[in-house]
Amino acid sequence: MTERPARAQSPPEVLRADDDGGRAWFQELYRAEFAYVWNTLRRLGAARADLDDLAHEVFVIVFRRRTDFDPTRPVKPWLFGIAYRVAAGERRLARHAVEVSSLDIESHAGTASPEGDAIAAQQRELVVRALSALDLDQRAVFVLHDIDGCPAPEIATTLDVKLNTVYSRLRLGREKFAAAVHRLKVRQ
Repeated sequence: MTERPARAQSPPEVLRADDDGGRAWFQELYRAEFAYVWNTLRRLGAARADLDDLAHEVFVIVFRRRTDFDPTRPVKPWLFGIAYRVAAGERRLARHAVEVSSLDIESHAGTASPEGDAIAAQQRELVVRALSALDLDQRAVFVLHDIDGCPAPEIATTLDVKLNTVYSRLRLGREKFAAAVHRLKVRQ
């Protein structure tokens, strides 16, 4: 699917000190994890035209809640939880009731050939289309577990749901994802 992003460092003690209010940590986190947040929002079904604004909204919330972050835990599930809630809020807006999903996939140059780039772009498009077949709760668990490699107990904590709920959503999400991939391949 996609390459697993590197883990951002935990905030240093400066986060607890009042010298810069955690701004240095925040700036480093923003630089290191903006692409992860942007891709997470895309995987959660946010419209392409809204991705930059929604990613910035996530980081506004991150900055406001920076002192709530537990530095003993990984930062990506925390960011995912915030992105998930932002994406869910965006989906609830009335203006999205009839929205058609945008599948404009960004190019990731760097493969050995233009043919390789085209194949990679087709695979990314297939994944995004298949993800759109999942409801937001199933999609969130599927992305966190199968794409980001987050363990189920961490997902339960991040999304504030029971562990059995995580496993149920993951099972249903995998079934729907596989069926959607099959349908899309048959159409091609």
